[in-house]
Amino acid sequence: MSRSGYSGEMGNVQLLTHALIKSVEQEAAASARRRKNFNFHASAADNPHRMLNVLCRGTYVRPHRHVTPPKSEAFIPLTGAVGIVLFDDAGAVAAAHRLDAGGPVRGIDLPPGVWHTVIALTETSVCYEVKPGPWEPASDKDFAAWAPGEGEAACAALVARWEALFAAPGALPGGPVYNGG
Repeated sequence: MSRSGYSGEMGNVQLLTHALIKSVEQEAAASARRRKNFNFHASAADNPHRMLNVLCRGTYVRPHRHVTPPKSEAFIPLTGAVGIVLFDDAGAVAAAHRLDAGGPVRGIDLPPGVWHTVIALTETSVCYEVKPGPWEPASDKDFAAWAPGEGEAACAALVARWEALFAAPGALPGGPVYNGG
């Protein structure tokens, strides 16, 4: 995909256009993972990383945290709505936050080391995401041992349980979201 923008006296300016968003939405919808990133940063070594993160309803993002090295992470929905679910070390839901491009909560800034996942609460949600670089695939994410790996049979049911957190505001389960069964 070509980058939108221009180069000149102010460097390589990239524009976040409707056409760019639609293109990445189409790629996400066609992806088996039901999501797609578009990076504004030029390389994995850049700092910070800035990207569009397009999520389609039903995508599974395995709960994870960023600890090696510690990294914060920010999400701002540009279209649609997402749920950010935070967990304790045992996998119990600690908090659930609805972020909506139309408000009243428009974004979240997560400190390093917080277990979290993100789910699409609308058919397609487009977030602007920022986190420190560089990106090292072997250490970028510490995946939760208490959550299934991507592609496992339990993923769809787990996403449905997380979606239910947002159907009844204030109703969080007391036990683990996933117990391996």
